[in-house]
Amino acid sequence: MTHEYYMKIALDLARSAEGQTSPNPLVGAVCVKDGQIIGTGAHLKAGTPHAEVHALTMAGSEAKGADLYVTLEPCAHTGKTAPCTELVISTGIRRVFIASIDPFPAVNGKGIELLKAAGIEVFTGILKEEAEQLNRAFFHFIKHGKPYVTLKAASTLDGRLSTQTGDSKWITSVASRTDVHHLRHTHDAILVGVQTVLQDNPFLTTRLPLGGKNPIRIILDRRLRTPKTANVITDGAVETIIFTLDSAKKEPVFSEYPLVTIESISEEVDFLEEVLRRLATKGIMTLFVEGGSQVHSSFINEGLADELYLYMAPKLIGNGTSLFMDTQRNNMEESELLRIIDIQKFGEDIRLHAEFIKEE
Repeated sequence: MTHEYYMKIALDLARSAEGQTSPNPLVGAVCVKDGQIIGTGAHLKAGTPHAEVHALTMAGSEAKGADLYVTLEPCAHTGKTAPCTELVISTGIRRVFIASIDPFPAVNGKGIELLKAAGIEVFTGILKEEAEQLNRAFFHFIKHGKPYVTLKAASTLDGRLSTQTGDSKWITSVASRTDVHHLRHTHDAILVGVQTVLQDNPFLTTRLPLGGKNPIRIILDRRLRTPKTANVITDGAVETIIFTLDSAKKEPVFSEYPLVTIESISEEVDFLEEVLRRLATKGIMTLFVEGGSQVHSSFINEGLADELYLYMAPKLIGNGTSLFMDTQRNNMEESELLRIIDIQKFGEDIRLHAEFIKEE
């Protein structure tokens, strides 16, 4: 077997916990000796043992003289758990193969230095691109100090999110909507504008056959128009945060709903930037934006969108709203550029997954 073979297993293990580890990264580990896998592990939740701990615990005394494959550099600091480098060294691992370096300042190469100082051979860059793609949200969060923003929209083939009257139920199939619930499960928070609350009265929860994690609900409501009867206020399913302006009248109040909070933002600062900054301080690493059109356009225009999931149904409705409503871009060279990651089919619909191309 090749090094890539074992690292691929480690990456698959890491991916299995998607949506559960925030604000920590996704990490998988595989311990190998004499061509046999003797231990595997994945980091499952922040504050619980890391992937290396699970793999080495499974390997037991057989770990001495073995190789360890890990998708992210082992941690070298004490946080909610002890440093993984200490455990790796103490178990007598002979070689460590690492896919990507951890950008977190308390690690960022220090783990590798400690392993080498202990006489362990260290090799980096095995399936590096795949590993960095898997943890793109974590890397973004560490580098920029704000959540990784994913837009989601459902449109007809002629690019309409709704009819002229605002009707949008249902553009896509049950299969597409089930996939959306899976995406909700993998994100820390979900965001809509107040117009979506007023028009659709959504729950913004995760509804999957076997259950799922509900993301924290974020409502952009500059004038505080969210009604006290809205489902996101009354259902008590998960925390709801309403962002408004300092100038908004603070009625209605939601003091009888302990899971609902209102955060005011000064007119002197950029509204969306401040929302993201505050969400980051709450440990929200991934943000799923379900719109509507005005909200999507604002995120795109301000360069705050990182990814897009666009579900396209085989329907045509002519006039209506579109994903990106911008009248300022008159030349094709002013287009917003994206790179397609993959295309899948759900029922009769097509799901396009793309990332926004940004200048570093």
